[in-house]
Amino acid sequence: MNSKGDSMTVEVFETDRLAKRNVAVLFYAQAILGSQQSINIILGGLAGFALAGNKALATLPISVMLLASMLSTGPISLFMGRYGRKAGFLIGATSGLMGGVCSAGALYVGRFDLLLVGAAFTGIFRSTHGYFRFAAADTASEEFKPKAISLVLAGGLVSALIGPELVRQTTFLIDSTPYAGAYLAVVVINVLGALGILFLDIPTPPRKEKGEKSGRDMKEIFSQKKTIVAVICAMVSYSLMTLVMTSTTLAMTSFGFTTALAADVVRWHIVAMFAPSFFTGAIIVRFGHLRVISIGLFLLGIAGFIAVNGVGIENFYLSLFALGVGWNFGFIGSTALLTTTHTVEEQAKVQGLNDFLVAGLVTIASFGSGVILHAYGWTYVQYAMIPALTVAGMAVLWLAISNRREEKAKLLMK
Repeated sequence: MNSKGDSMTVEVFETDRLAKRNVAVLFYAQAILGSQQSINIILGGLAGFALAGNKALATLPISVMLLASMLSTGPISLFMGRYGRKAGFLIGATSGLMGGVCSAGALYVGRFDLLLVGAAFTGIFRSTHGYFRFAAADTASEEFKPKAISLVLAGGLVSALIGPELVRQTTFLIDSTPYAGAYLAVVVINVLGALGILFLDIPTPPRKEKGEKSGRDMKEIFSQKKTIVAVICAMVSYSLMTLVMTSTTLAMTSFGFTTALAADVVRWHIVAMFAPSFFTGAIIVRFGHLRVISIGLFLLGIAGFIAVNGVGIENFYLSLFALGVGWNFGFIGSTALLTTTHTVEEQAKVQGLNDFLVAGLVTIASFGSGVILHAYGWTYVQYAMIPALTVAGMAVLWLAISNRREEKAKLLMK
């Protein structure tokens, strides 16, 4: 091989060596910091019920958390674009810590409003947590990016095991104040996670002079077919998973299943969400973004089909398992596709808008899930998936046809 080729090989090796180191750090952060997600979801409604004067407001802490996450997603991305990923993730861990402190304090003094403040801090953490997957791609070569994103999300499998176990071990740690012990565990989680983040080595983007543009205009970036499809499919994959999962426990208990059995179904759903991440990236490299996204959307549809064809325990297990794998392929495939549509200078604004849109539709799906279940029933929660799946499927088909036309045009020019 000539000297130029040797140089390129060494450069790629050095880049991916750093990327793999960062993936290890982010996997740790995903596993440790991510474990507070399930703690806050599990306890949010219970703590709210314990403190709210009006019990109809019991789930308001979860709503506040989701809203704060949506509103802070854009600003935190721009902050990281200016000051770096490490600074942004440390702010996230600090916010998660404050959320745990405020929530534990709220339970100790009996203040519902303080619990809502804690939920808002937790929402800020959630917004930073979502950027772990993009950070994994920052120092990776084009070939390694899908694998890096996938492996970092695989840390969610570990967090899914840690979080519920911490709830079980610490909920009644303080006899006089139920749930406070679990929120104090959240404080420890954020300290341990922040220590890991200190080892992250991602260069801070070069600063722009005031008034200087950071790459292309958003209009130009979002006029690209790949950008449009990546954003649509990420929104649909995440929101439909949320739509169905949010109602699952309530639906199962209404059909006579125990809470413990419903929790087991959700546990296997979470395993299905994250376990494929160990090889999803390799599948994307082998078969391409669109094929993997298509499989994800198909599995989301299969999940709905299984659910409407019976309410036996096997239907719930199979449906939620297919839902988890469908989310994994659809969301990781969309994330990997989005990273091919922008430059380093453009990533803060593009990723910020993407995650704002994803969080917005997820918030709507979370609110709408309970409303649909209460008004129309479990079957109609599944029917509600059809319009979004249709839009996403048509978007993928549109991009696939466009890509084929471009390839044919290139061949004719030769």
